[in-house]
Amino acid sequence: MNNNFKDKVLSAADALNISLTEEKLEKLYKYYSMVTEKNKVMNLTAVTDEDEFIIKHIADSMAIVKAGNRIDKILSSENSKVIDVGTGAGMPGIIVKILYPKTHMVLFDSLKKRLDFLDEVIGELSLENTETLHGRAEDIGRDKRYRESFDLVISRAVANMSTLSEYCIPLLKKGAVFLPFKSGDIDDELKEGAAAIELLGGVNREVIRFDLPGTDIRRSLIIIEKNKNTPSKYPRKAGTPSKEPLRFKGGK
Repeated sequence: MNNNFKDKVLSAADALNISLTEEKLEKLYKYYSMVTEKNKVMNLTAVTDEDEFIIKHIADSMAIVKAGNRIDKILSSENSKVIDVGTGAGMPGIIVKILYPKTHMVLFDSLKKRLDFLDEVIGELSLENTETLHGRAEDIGRDKRYRESFDLVISRAVANMSTLSEYCIPLLKKGAVFLPFKSGDIDDELKEGAAAIELLGGVNREVIRFDLPGTDIRRSLIIIEKNKNTPSKYPRKAGTPSKEPLRFKGGK
């Protein structure tokens, strides 16, 4: 691990009030190295510059701590089940797992090749209670093994709020939390997604807005609590949530 990486990650962590052990720093660096090396032969991320990767991927994922004590408690428990929907190269799931090693993390994606890479990462970083899951979100949302079985669903920049809610809220237990990572300019998207959140059994509890450490990049975390079971007709068949986002009038 080079000094620039260590100093920049520690600076970002300090700004987020996170204390990182040497072991966690080493795992973050090894993960960064594996992503950038694999990126030479497979498209995992457009961000490969070290400083940019630290801010836009590592610090952005670590910013889950901004979500507060309730989320911290879920992630700190070995009895909690967390799923990262549309994990891609493993963000935020891998980074959150490094921060919270006790949590049971499921990394879900529709592209098997990405998950094969993440299996390598899981092995190389010795991440216990971490597994990959391949499929379509609409399908696992109907699968009895996964439907309404998670304590926390996280997702980062996968789709608009209406579509993303239909992918994610069916996976939550009643009383559990959906935590999407979004840009700072989220108001219009939240209004458009309000119908989907309500129809699927969720309620928007809080929007947490902040800047990424040392930048003017605005970000938002949305705390969506599931207060009733998702109607059995949701999620709809594969492709429908993105083509016909849920609205109060039409598409119900």
